[in-house]
Amino acid sequence: MRPHTSYSAMLAPFLLLASGPLTVLAGDILETNGFSSCLNGPSDITVNKLNIKFDRSIKKVTFDVSGTNNKEQKVMATLSVNAYGRELYTKTFNPCEGEYKVDQLCPVPSGTFGAQGEQSIPDSIMSQIPSIAFNIPDIDSQARLQLTALDGGADLACITSQVSNGKSLSTTGVQYVAAGIAVGALAVTGMASFATAGHAGAPQSSPTFGDVIGWFQAMAVNGMMSADVPSVYRSWSKNFGFSTGLIYWEDMQTSIDSFRAHTGGNLTQSSVQFLKNATIVHVDQNMTAVKRGLDSMVLYARDNLNTDLNDNSTAKDSGDNKVMVYAKDMQGYIQEYTIPDRNAFMTVLLVFAIIIAAITVGILLFKVILETWALFGSFPKRLTSFRKRYWWTLAKTITNLILLLYGIWVLYCVYQFKNGDSWAVKTLAGVTLAAFTGVIAFFTWKIWSIANKFKKMEGKPDVLYDDKEVWRKYSIFYENYKKSYWWIFVPTIMFTFARGCVIAGADGHGLAQAAGQLIVESLMLVMLLWARPYSLKSSTWINITISVIRVLSVVCILVFVEELGMSQTTKTVTGLILVVVQASLTGILGILIAVNAIIICCKENPHRKKRKEAEKARNLDNLTPLDARNSLLMDPQEYKGTSLPSPFGPRTAGYDRVPLAEQNTAYNGPGGRNFGDDQGHLLADASTFGHSNPHQRSASRESSPGPYPADVEVGYHQPPGYVSNAPWQPAPQGGNRY
Repeated sequence: MRPHTSYSAMLAPFLLLASGPLTVLAGDILETNGFSSCLNGPSDITVNKLNIKFDRSIKKVTFDVSGTNNKEQKVMATLSVNAYGRELYTKTFNPCEGEYKVDQLCPVPSGTFGAQGEQSIPDSIMSQIPSIAFNIPDIDSQARLQLTALDGGADLACITSQVSNGKSLSTTGVQYVAAGIAVGALAVTGMASFATAGHAGAPQSSPTFGDVIGWFQAMAVNGMMSADVPSVYRSWSKNFGFSTGLIYWEDMQTSIDSFRAHTGGNLTQSSVQFLKNATIVHVDQNMTAVKRGLDSMVLYARDNLNTDLNDNSTAKDSGDNKVMVYAKDMQGYIQEYTIPDRNAFMTVLLVFAIIIAAITVGILLFKVILETWALFGSFPKRLTSFRKRYWWTLAKTITNLILLLYGIWVLYCVYQFKNGDSWAVKTLAGVTLAAFTGVIAFFTWKIWSIANKFKKMEGKPDVLYDDKEVWRKYSIFYENYKKSYWWIFVPTIMFTFARGCVIAGADGHGLAQAAGQLIVESLMLVMLLWARPYSLKSSTWINITISVIRVLSVVCILVFVEELGMSQTTKTVTGLILVVVQASLTGILGILIAVNAIIICCKENPHRKKRKEAEKARNLDNLTPLDARNSLLMDPQEYKGTSLPSPFGPRTAGYDRVPLAEQNTAYNGPGGRNFGDDQGHLLADASTFGHSNPHQRSASRESSPGPYPADVEVGYHQPPGYVSNAPWQPAPQGGNRY
């Protein structure tokens, strides 16, 4: 089984990159993973059990097979092995002759037969197995065995089986990394929201938690499509199913099964207990899965046999015998999580309810802590808003969660309407979909009404960003968009709705599904390129990049569609490229999230900095009679000069400013009043500005014996129009009021 040299060289770089996320486990084992029939029509030979394992380190094959046959007959066998669309090995032999003689098949007995044992593999066969087969994750290899009657050549059986080396891109390590990226995005988004709390019109840097979850959902949805997806990409997309709500919990699935059973559901082949005792076998979209088959490695069973002919003990041994479940489309993707496809909607609904309950308990607990804190001391002013509006905070959080899951919710509801078997589950799907759509429609109407109202009054809807109360209530829909593109959230919601309808509605029709999604994704990309609606340039280009890769991913899905007839080689290479591109983008998003976290922790809050500058400017510009620092009696140039140095350095031209203390004024010029250090009644004197009578004013108050009473202690005459008792009050003088 020598691989094609040029083909292996072509695949090598993609295989290396695709296996990057793996936690590689050392092993030299190839084993079968389920089996299916590739014969159109009934089969005379039925296999009930099949387990084949090849260990390169000990050069042996271990097998355990059993089945039934309608009548005793001699057969000819044809074995073929292919990998990545290329046939590597083919051999036709008579199991009753030569080195390939197998006693259990010579002839094939009537009734039930079975065999267990191990067989040594000669070096001539070992040298034909390429080493790369033991290292590539999710190796795309199949073995096929065809049995024909020795007399007449009639087809008796055709069996195909997937060959696995135990390595896969669907690992807990990749899933934990993906979950960590999502949690990190949530934490950074929360930190940014807390830092900008109380500041209207403050956008958040991408990637936000919504951006990350949306990207994970896009990769998961690609794995649900009805196409002949390569196993490497199917395993990769499985890592992100948690973003769509597919989280396995056996007790929860058992409860859902019980609920379905009491409301018209059929649990025969759609229950968690059934799937636990089944092997998921992914088949081509155009393959007719009839029953079971036989694997090719049986031909090595020549010695060390434990044969059981015409006996039911092996065939009925249900301890190791699992049912084959032939999976494809959305059903196969969901069943990979040991979740019955008809339980999918209820699973997502219960996960949503658990999250809402946890959020509610957390908010109420925080509320209790704040109230207790308020009884024994004062807490930060920033938390006052939360204390007053915690019910609104809860409603806003639930609405935000609805926005994140709306597209996925539409997908599962439509799938439930199409494939569900319980009237109660269908009713719940309809009610919740209507409720979620109603919530989004209500907020959309409110935002649209406010925008139109102020656009008519002021010519622009900036109140959505400038008014703190409006921003607090509705900003989750448009906070990252420019003021002129606040409405972009409407086509974005329509995009998620359309995508869910296309994927679930066209389930089982790969070409229509891929074409519809390509149209929807392309329209979204065109809108982003045309409008560039995000407030921050970084957010614009990050979201455009994500949209471009989503479009390219759908184009790759078109390559997998059976109707286009692409070769398996093309499909495999395309799948590997797709894994590399999506893994790279996921890693970049994780790096950007870490960078945003560092910036938020180390950089000064721009809103706090702006507020400090505004307070400083207000302190410099305010003129208050009670503030001696800002009084007109002080030299403003000296004060401001010490606080705000000239950005252009000292003056080099013109005249120098004369300090107020050296200027010839009524206070220090000829005839001016001189005060002692402790005699300057600043408040009383400053209050006289603009209230003196110019017709009765003399050149010098000390030299003029005016009619006003003198203050003996201070040494000057009191101006007219004022009484001596404090606080001063203006008094009428000769009919004139000042």
